[in-house]
Amino acid sequence: MLANVGYFTLVMTFVVALYGAGAAAYGSLRRRPDLIESARHAMLLTFPLLSVASGCLIALLVGGAFDIEYVASTTSLAMPTYLKVTAWWGGQAGSLLFWSWLMAAFTTAASLRHWDRDREFLPWVIVVALVTLAFFLSLVVFFENPFARLWMTPDGQQAAAMIRPAGAVPLFPDDGRGLNPLLRHPGMVIHPPMLYLGFVSFVIPYAFAMAALITRRTDDRWIRITRRWTLIAWLFLSLGLILGGRWAYDVLGWGGYWGWDPVEIAAFMPWLTGTAFLHSVVVQEKRGILKHWNMVLIILTYALVIFGTFLTRSGVLSSVHSFAQSAIGPMFFAFIGLTFVVSLSILISRWGELKGENQLDSMFSREALFTLNNLLFMGILIVCFWGVIFPLISEIFTGQKVTVGPTFYERATGPLWAGLLLLMGVAPLSVYGRTSWANLGRAAWKPAAVSLLVPAAVVAFGVRNVAAVLGYWLVGLVVAVVAYEFWRGALARRKLHGENLLLALGRLAGRNRRRYGGYIIHLGVVVMALGIIGIELYQTETQGTLARGEQLTLGRYVMTYDALSVFDTADGKNVARAVVTVYKDGRSVGELYPRRDFYYASEQPMTTGSEYKKRPLSPESSRYGR
Repeated sequence: MLANVGYFTLVMTFVVALYGAGAAAYGSLRRRPDLIESARHAMLLTFPLLSVASGCLIALLVGGAFDIEYVASTTSLAMPTYLKVTAWWGGQAGSLLFWSWLMAAFTTAASLRHWDRDREFLPWVIVVALVTLAFFLSLVVFFENPFARLWMTPDGQQAAAMIRPAGAVPLFPDDGRGLNPLLRHPGMVIHPPMLYLGFVSFVIPYAFAMAALITRRTDDRWIRITRRWTLIAWLFLSLGLILGGRWAYDVLGWGGYWGWDPVEIAAFMPWLTGTAFLHSVVVQEKRGILKHWNMVLIILTYALVIFGTFLTRSGVLSSVHSFAQSAIGPMFFAFIGLTFVVSLSILISRWGELKGENQLDSMFSREALFTLNNLLFMGILIVCFWGVIFPLISEIFTGQKVTVGPTFYERATGPLWAGLLLLMGVAPLSVYGRTSWANLGRAAWKPAAVSLLVPAAVVAFGVRNVAAVLGYWLVGLVVAVVAYEFWRGALARRKLHGENLLLALGRLAGRNRRRYGGYIIHLGVVVMALGIIGIELYQTETQGTLARGEQLTLGRYVMTYDALSVFDTADGKNVARAVVTVYKDGRSVGELYPRRDFYYASEQPMTTGSEYKKRPLSPESSRYGR
């Protein structure tokens, strides 16, 4: 019963989405406000309908309805309840439903705003949003149905379908296969939702951009409307990428922060264009330029969101993240191509109307430095895009799928990231409009002088790697500039209003949240840069096979394999857990607990990163005093 309700609710939502898109377009062309309002109501209806369908699927997952193919393939009796719920987005069909549900939630929220000032945008925002939603719903309804039942055909083969195949009998398995072991991790609870929230949020700015082009609104109104949507999208996508890297560090043993996996790069590419877009829209608001560039960036971001989803779900990439080969690949490819061509066609037809109100007056102005910043982001994007599609091109022309490794990405993007760090230190000190190198130098010499203390200090402590010294200097420059900007602004406010320095600083940031919030994000990037410099330039790796009681040496550390325990757990797995004592300079500093889990239901093993228990350094912890 629940499966039938869920599926037919999906079909109803698909029909409603198609009606809403058609009514909005026809109503705008025929100047029929009643049809546009009807389309808006249709868009509002999609979220409750998809909530019903999603609720049905969750109930089936938690209730162990193993006669449903999706439930049998993603859950098992031994799985805890929270993992059964996360199975909603743990498989192909469920993740597409989850994507659609989030999309409906965001389009509903966007449609609830007051439209009095921007009424001409409404129908075309509805068209773009509902066409996107209808596409994903078509995949769920016609190709990847999460409510399909299991049947046994007369020839003894299993089949999944809503309607009983001729001569088939229903199957009621006693248990399911459960989630892939790699997905049985707390990261499964938070990483995919954050990533999907970032994806669907970027659809809203794109919808308003297309509405602005269609209605010939060449001002920056659409940017001001979608500013918060863009920030929300960027925030969620950033969190999703960071959490995904942390999760992979546990279950895949990546290098501490990023493994350049093709699917993670596919999610990273819209972040690059979205970050560039966030910077360049500021220039359009301040100076009325880069209008063409901002349209290109938001079109690229939308296309890359769909492209990233396509790469994950089409099965064309070799990745631990990608789903199995699926028939939805051609559908994705066709939709990406169609929307990209239509978007560019509309942009080209309005190209002459997007002429900037001003022009770049100086290569050292803030708008020029922001433009250079965007070009560096595009350079990183080109490297990532080429690295992702190269295996596909290689397979087409040579018949062999050649995978591009982390070394390619690190060497190609390293100088570009260094350039971005340099711009983060220089751009905040520049001004809009006409400026000169001398003016920029006068603003920058103080923090630049302070930043030179950092390379001097690291060299004094024995660092001789030129790349490391340069990286530490760039980090020091960014920190010095951010501190200088806060200090200079707080002093000016204290002088003007007679406030104490702390109060002046708080009110300064509160009244300029966009600017000083950006500085705080720059400091976050600095923290990440420090970690990346340390890992890339100073990480030491080794491998070895140890018997109990044997040791492995790594620099100043010695690891001793002490014990191994093997046991079964209540959630249906066999665990082999080792105890490894870590010594530093002859003193015990902690224990590592590397583990291998074997899941009986799916007959799959998984190794996890070592848990670590730290011990205080003391004479009693010496290996010689044990």
